[in-house]
Amino acid sequence: MIQIYHNNRCTKSRQALQALENSGKDFEVIYYLETPPDKTTLEKLIEKLNIGPLDLIRKSEKIYIERYKGQNLTDAEWIDAMVENPILIERPIVVWGDKAVIARPTQRINDVLG
Repeated sequence: MIQIYHNNRCTKSRQALQALENSGKDFEVIYYLETPPDKTTLEKLIEKLNIGPLDLIRKSEKIYIERYKGQNLTDAEWIDAMVENPILIERPIVVWGDKAVIARPTQRINDVLG
């Protein structure tokens, strides 16, 4: 089943959710700020996205700027930071099977849905 890691306060995330609704496909909404992904889930997401953990970090977030900007952390430490502070996770993420994309722009969803 298709999944979307969603933050309802984010315009891009709402746009991605609307695109999935318009697709007519079944999907699951994961409100990742309410039920944050654990370390294993994040590791699998990063693998499916084919990026490094730092590439999944929202560098405009206040907590990033105050606590992490300029830090030279390991991949494991970046993952721990996202587990501890899920607001750092870039959004929206759309997952289907072994494929995933950060749906910015929203049209990137088509890379997953084919």
